[in-house]
Amino acid sequence: MTTTLGYLGLGNMGQPMAGRLLDAGHKLVVRDISEVAMAPLLERQAHSASSAKDLADKAEIVICSLPSNAAIRKALLGPDGLIEGGRMRVYVSAGTTGSAFATEISEALAAKGIATLEAPISGGPPGARAGTLSVMVSGPKKVYDEVEPYLRAYGKTLVYCGDKPGLAQVLKLANNILFATALVATSEAMAMGVKAGLDPAIMLEAIQAGTGRNSAIEQIIPQSVMTRSFDFGAALEILMKDVDLALAEGEKQGVPQFVCQQTRQILMLAMHQGGGKRDLSEVAKLVEGWAGVEIASTPR
Repeated sequence: MTTTLGYLGLGNMGQPMAGRLLDAGHKLVVRDISEVAMAPLLERQAHSASSAKDLADKAEIVICSLPSNAAIRKALLGPDGLIEGGRMRVYVSAGTTGSAFATEISEALAAKGIATLEAPISGGPPGARAGTLSVMVSGPKKVYDEVEPYLRAYGKTLVYCGDKPGLAQVLKLANNILFATALVATSEAMAMGVKAGLDPAIMLEAIQAGTGRNSAIEQIIPQSVMTRSFDFGAALEILMKDVDLALAEGEKQGVPQFVCQQTRQILMLAMHQGGGKRDLSEVAKLVEGWAGVEIASTPR
């Protein structure tokens, strides 16, 4: 029989990831608090669920992309939550939650006979739309082997970290703290060059071919900052949450994180200036304001 998949949370990442599952021909049931978010998928023959419990009554494998641990806990363990469903046997967490929360959820679901896979992703909305995400997975190997074909609908690179709960979350936090630090440092470096008189396009050409290349120089600066669109597709408050989780993990492991702490301070300043709901690429605007320049395709 065909396995029915469920998708909970159809935001900037969940919407295109669920779409990729439909592209691959999988039977899909979706749930989001927003009817508008579900509509494009329902038009493509996805089925709808009226609640998290209803989703877990209809789907054997449920993938969850919700924005916070509080939202996940409520959707999973709260009244009418996934844990009360009668059909779900595998829960796949695609969000960034931290290792402690991952262990808590895994244990709660195991008590109900439900297996958990941590499968956080990296690549942002562009990667989700293109099906080129990096997926970091931890959990029972047998369950991973079953779910792997579904993850490949939106993931180009799948890395299995081991069966210990939370391992994939630690790897994702390591990735995201590097992403955040690269965003801040690259904004500063680009502003320095532009203010000195360099064409930012020339800077990109050299750095992308050199040792300074990173995700910000390859994607965010040319596509979202220089075009002045600021449309990477992820809110700064989500990155802030991930940075806080990464620093908490470092403290838990007894690892000093001096550079990462400084990155957090700059992101927090952007948050205090009203940037929480704005696109994370707007961090560059903060640096531009201090420097008195714009990192634009056409210098102004």
